[in-house]
Amino acid sequence: MSTNKTVVLTYEGLKKYEEELEYLKSVKRLEIAEKIKLARSYGDLSENSEYDEAKNEQAFIEGRIAQIEQMLRNAKVIDEEDVSTESVNIGTTVRVLDKEFNEEDEYTLVSSAEADPMHNKISDESPIGRALMGHKVGDEVEVEIPDGIVRLKILDIKK
Repeated sequence: MSTNKTVVLTYEGLKKYEEELEYLKSVKRLEIAEKIKLARSYGDLSENSEYDEAKNEQAFIEGRIAQIEQMLRNAKVIDEEDVSTESVNIGTTVRVLDKEFNEEDEYTLVSSAEADPMHNKISDESPIGRALMGHKVGDEVEVEIPDGIVRLKILDIKK
């Protein structure tokens, strides 16, 4: 991750990353230290797969800690009070109508760091998110996705 890239986060996203960081530092580090200690007690480290696995897990966790710390250092938190519902932007929830299937969907626009499509949190950099950004209620947008073109009508924008 670039050291200068600003990461836009919602307050909810900030809390999520702070909680993950605290968990990794206070719980996972101790668990891995115990695994390493136990694996060392098995003897010869050159053929000790438990030791290798624990050290690999330690490296992964330390990398994730560094990544989250860097992200938090460069975080710009969106104040929900400053989020306008005049147009679609990061921090808004937008209800759209899929014109082809006559189905409604609701998406919350977040930065790529917070994207979670399984919970309808889409990135402002995703095809749908990028197409919706800046548009207002009543606007219709066309989105090119891998399956073709989707036509969406914006029904509602809220915080």
